[in-house]
Parts: sequence; C-alpha cells; structure tokens
Amino acid sequence: MVILNAEHISLSWGEKVLFDDIGFALEEHDKVGLIGINGTGKSTLLRILAGLQEPDSGTVTVANGTRIGYLPQLPDFSEDISALEQVFRGADEEFARERAYEAKTLLTQLGVTDFEQSVRLLSGGQQKRIAIASALINPSELLILDEPTNHIDNETAAWLEQRLKAYRGAIVLITHDRYFLNRVTGRICELDHTKLYTYDENYEGFVARKAEREASAAASERKRQSLLRRELEWMRRGARARGTKSRSRIERFEELSARKGPESADVLELQSISTRLGKKTIAVSELCKSWDGQTYIRGLNLTVARDDRIGIVGRNGTGKSTFLRILAGQAQPDSGTVEFGETVRIGYFAQNCGHMDDNEKVIDFIRGIAETVQTPDGTRSAAQMLETFLFSGESQWTRIGSLSGGEKRRLYLLSVIMRAPNILLLDEPTNDLDIETLTILESYLEQFDGAVLAVSHDRYFLDKIAARIFEFRPDGQVQEYLGNYADYLEKREALQPQTAKKEKTTAQPRPRQRQKLRMTYKDRYELEHIEDEIQAMEQELAGLHAQQLENTTDYAALQQLTEQAEELAARLDARTERWLELQELAERIENGE
Repeated sequence: MVILNAEHISLSWGEKVLFDDIGFALEEHDKVGLIGINGTGKSTLLRILAGLQEPDSGTVTVANGTRIGYLPQLPDFSEDISALEQVFRGADEEFARERAYEAKTLLTQLGVTDFEQSVRLLSGGQQKRIAIASALINPSELLILDEPTNHIDNETAAWLEQRLKAYRGAIVLITHDRYFLNRVTGRICELDHTKLYTYDENYEGFVARKAEREASAAASERKRQSLLRRELEWMRRGARARGTKSRSRIERFEELSARKGPESADVLELQSISTRLGKKTIAVSELCKSWDGQTYIRGLNLTVARDDRIGIVGRNGTGKSTFLRILAGQAQPDSGTVEFGETVRIGYFAQNCGHMDDNEKVIDFIRGIAETVQTPDGTRSAAQMLETFLFSGESQWTRIGSLSGGEKRRLYLLSVIMRAPNILLLDEPTNDLDIETLTILESYLEQFDGAVLAVSHDRYFLDKIAARIFEFRPDGQVQEYLGNYADYLEKREALQPQTAKKEKTTAQPRPRQRQKLRMTYKDRYELEHIEDEIQAMEQELAGLHAQQLENTTDYAALQQLTEQAEELAARLDARTERWLELQELAERIENGE
C-alpha cells in the first residue's frame, strides 16, 4: 500500500535549481535512505515530504490515517524547559501524562536520566537524544529523520539502529553513517544534478549499482565520441565529398554533435598540503581535567607518532572534545603537561566550525587565511582551492550564512587545510558532511603526511582511518586499544565479564501475582512493545546464525559467534516468556477472573 506519493516536484532557490520534476513513492514498510552531496537539497526534500514546506510545483499526497513523525537536522531548543517537557513540546497535556512513563523509558535508554534539567544547559549530544525521543514517542506510520546519528555516540547509534530495524512503519532518513545506512535501509534514493535516482538496494548494493550505471554512461559517451570523430573526419574532406546522397550523414553528424553526454559529477579534490614534521610531535603526561566537581580526564599519557592515526571514542560528555581543545591550545589542563615539537603545526577542525561570520563572503574568508597555497601540483590561489572544494566562481561570492550546513562544514575543512598543518585534530569531522565528501576525506587522511587524531562516532570512518583507539570512560580513565574500531569492539567485549550466562543459570522464576489481576500502565506499555523487541532479537539471532555458516573455517570467529548467539537466545527466551505471561494476564482480566 502506497502511503505517500510525491509527483512532479520542482523547487528553485534564486537561480539554483534543486529539484526538476522528480517523483517519489513510499509504501507502508519501506525503509529509504536519501543521499547526495551537500547543497543538493536533501533536507529541503524531507521538509516537503513532511508537509512543512511547499515546492514550486508538484504535489505530495499522503494516505488517509498516515501519521508522520519528523526529526529535523537542527531541532529547536529555544524554550527554557525541562528535558521531559521538550519531548512533549507541542503535544496536548493528556497525551503527555499518558506517555510520561514511556518517555522516561526512552530517555533512559538514550542515556538521559535527569528529566528535569533545562534543555538549554545540555550538550549537543544530549539535545539530539531528546529530539530522537520526541520523534519516537508519537505514534506514526512514517518516520522522517534528518541526520539522526549526528552528535550521538556509537552506543546510542547502535541502539537507534536496532530500534529502527524493528520499526514496523516506513522510514525516510538522511545519514552519513554508512554502517547505519546499510543495516537499516532497503532502498537508496540519490539526489544528483536536480534529479532523483532510485536503487532498490541497501548502501552496499547502491555503491555497486551506481558504479555500473556510471560505467555504462561512460561507455556510451566513449562510443558517441568515437562516432563523432569519424563523422568529423568525413565532414572535413571538403565539398566534393558532400553530395546529395550524403545528406543523411550530415544530419547524423549534427545530431551527434547536439546530443549531450552524461553530466559529469562534481568531484571534490583533496591534495596533501602540509609542512615538514620533525621527530618530536606531541607528548602528553599525566594530564587531568575536571569541571563542576567531576573528573573527566584522569592521568592521561600519550605520545603521538609522526604518522599516527588515532580514533577517540566514548560516550557524550566524557571529555573527548575538551581533550582536543587542550591539544589545540584552546583549553588548559588542571594538571599534567602537553609538550610540542618545534615543527608542529596544528590544524584543528572544531565540532562547531569555529568562528565563521555569516555576513562574510566565501572567497574573503579563505583569502583571510592564505592568498595562495603550495600543493603537489604547484601554487594554487584561494579561488582555485575553492573550485576544488566544489565552490564555483559564482558561489565564491555568496555569503557564508546562505550556505547549507554541509557546505559550511566543507568550507571550514578547506580553511583548516589551507593552513598547511602537519598534525590534524578532527572533532566529529563526519557531522553534516555528505558520504562522497567523507569518502574523499578518508582517502586524503590515508595519504596525509602527518599525524591525525579524530573524535568520531562514525564507525565506518574509524574503521577506515584509525590504527589506535582511545576510549574515554565516564570515570575519567582512558583505555588504549590497538587497531581500528571493529578491533576495539572485539577486544572490549573480550574484556567484559560475560554476565548474561550467569544470569541465565541463577535467575529465579518470577512468582505470579494471582491476587492482583490488573495491568499497570507499565505492563500495558511493555505488552504493546514487547513483540517489536522479540522480532528485532529474532532478526539479530538469524544474522548471527548466517555469520556462523560463513565462518565455518575460522574457529576463533565461530566460537565468538556461538557465544553471542547463545546469550542472545537466552535473552530471547526470557522476553518470550514474559510476553506469554503478559498475554495470559491480559486474557484473564478480559475474562473477568
């Protein structure tokens, strides 16, 4: 059943065309990922689908009874209200009272436990969690989510991933998290040069299909160019060769000349621009940092190698960004030392894009850093560097305030690179950047002649660039793991005590309360959602069994998968037993027992 149908959608901003007669249909269980480079109008299209913005032409039809939940990229936290009040902002009081327990459960699962704290005092990550809870609390048949993984830590992203996989309605989302996109969605829609291309695949399938489409288009263009060259040679032989019998060849030449080839995609070019780095880089010794009576970094020691690739992970609010600010000289430790080599030149990519004046023109912002820069291809001007970062001649003279969030991040990235650093400090570099730019950034970091320290919640990004992982923990300790993010997860799980098996053997059966035949609100809520939990666990268990079949020759991997499957099966049995118990209770109450 089609629950949303958009037809002939067109929209322009000034002279820039975002959409040109595009269509989009969504069925009741579709899970769609929307991708495209920054500035193509992805967020705008989501607002149109959600009914919050009108296109210049075209219609969006929503099936009767379809309720839409919407998570904007930048939720509004302007009111000085509590976290719980923010979840129900705009809802009626009766709904808020009925769903208060559910909201608190959601917030707790998302890592927010102080329900009365003012949202204005919360970090960006905590605010994002509250916005996610607000989008999930309202019953809906369609969820529209704009960058739900921005500003949340890896554990929360994994939780949300499982939640959305079990969601029974339709989903349309924008995210740069490629693992998230691959696991949650079953269809990819790409905005490219005002058109919308649909691939009935997850992200992995989309990459393969797009490569095939572009290869086919390139082959067709090569054939057209070959024919055109042959016809051009014939045309140049002179008037004697062009008799009346050859009029068809002349027309063929004109038709081939007039035909447009495939529109080439804009490609961001990142070239290694850095200064020489000596043997001594950065040495951190017994570094400590506290605020508001809590120690966030306790006795951290770190020596950065010249070609280090360090990923920094941990829950929101554990001091990761503060650590980078200390290395960048923008914050001071309470104790300990940070020593820098004489040749060290820091490039700091801040999470909030640093200071950018919205009234300043793009070209003036970059010229204020450097008029020219030396690249492997020679000296390039500020304007030429902007061109390589997909800012055309006209857009260079626009004001920064008119750029999209992703375009601002791309411009800010260029401003960091223009300073020719030899040590890069990247604080959440993947936020608001499109997947294509991320792919090129990852390639650039692989070739970068210097050290890289990156705070990121993007698991794919960390798997590609990190050789060491430092985990910042809530108690202030920092644990080092060798390898990328996948290696870190494997080693961390191996260190954790396997409590699930102990719980399975020691758990006592819950005595049934026969004298109290009534359902609390908590029981009703649990019964309403437990089937979704069971379905998600069954899907996860099936995935583990599939992996077991694929790893029959790798004993270590097979052993780990078997243990995970056993633990998950035990939890699944417990939840199924609880579901039967609640069903029996509901039936007995209905029968008046």
